[in-house]
Amino acid sequence: MLSRVILVQGVKTLFIDVWRVYFTLLKVMVPAIIAVKLLDMMGGTQWLAMVLAPLMDLVGLPEKMGLVWATAMLTNIYTGMAVFFDLAKHESLTVAQVSVLGTMMLLAHALPIEGAVAKLTGVSWRVTLALRIGGGLILAIIVHQIYQFGNWQQQPAVFVWQPVVTSPSLLDWGISQLTMLITIFFMITALTIFLRLLRWCGVEKLIQILLSPFLKALSVGKEATNVCVIGLTLGLSYGAGLLIDEARTGHINKRDIFLVVCFLGLTHSVIEDTLLILLLGADIMAVLWGRLLFALAVIVILSRCIKQESTQELCTKEVS
Repeated sequence: MLSRVILVQGVKTLFIDVWRVYFTLLKVMVPAIIAVKLLDMMGGTQWLAMVLAPLMDLVGLPEKMGLVWATAMLTNIYTGMAVFFDLAKHESLTVAQVSVLGTMMLLAHALPIEGAVAKLTGVSWRVTLALRIGGGLILAIIVHQIYQFGNWQQQPAVFVWQPVVTSPSLLDWGISQLTMLITIFFMITALTIFLRLLRWCGVEKLIQILLSPFLKALSVGKEATNVCVIGLTLGLSYGAGLLIDEARTGHINKRDIFLVVCFLGLTHSVIEDTLLILLLGADIMAVLWGRLLFALAVIVILSRCIKQESTQELCTKEVS
């Protein structure tokens, strides 16, 4: 009887914790999703594409590829891929060019939603946009120059992905968004249970030991290990959602939260997102290893710059 009471209490506590994290995300994600849809219907994507078009020359891409990046930034990689496929049919793009565009899409996509989620953790919009858009452009320039210097990957790209034609109706759009939000709830529930099992079995400490050299390079405390792993493999929304909960309990300090969220902003969901870009014919050296090395370098530099600042100063100066 006692064990049953404990089990019921444990399940109740788990549900409350999961709902708290999920509801916090909902309050940000739902308005962001609606705002993005309205912006797109009003021509916001086309306007952003016009702004980005002149920058495409810096990275060796046709101006119209700015529309692909603009779409990915405002919506997601999947939608950006659909636009890319439609435009690429009329262009002769090389593996190098697709790889350059892929790095930009990977670093800066779904910014309204992921930026809003990052804001919940204390990372300001100013930091998110500068890091991801500026970082995406800088990495694209570096990758372009490397390919050009060695005359590498100049063969035509082979597109192995075909977009799925979907209905443009608002009803279908609403159903797909609702499905995504429901999926996030179950994912957060599963991840919360998984993390508690890792903690209970002692595996959490083993993971911290294995990743300690990596975390040491980033100057991040071991308490952020699990969140970092989840964000890298599953995505920023899942990682940030759990990070918010950890921050409220005081397990992770604000400086580590700032660095981890910035790192995950540059490189998250490395399995799914990388595979998507590879389907367009990109080079894995750029879209995976180049992205990871760039993110590591940026966060190492960032951690050194704020190393001597107190937590309070960090929050007021860097995360206003």
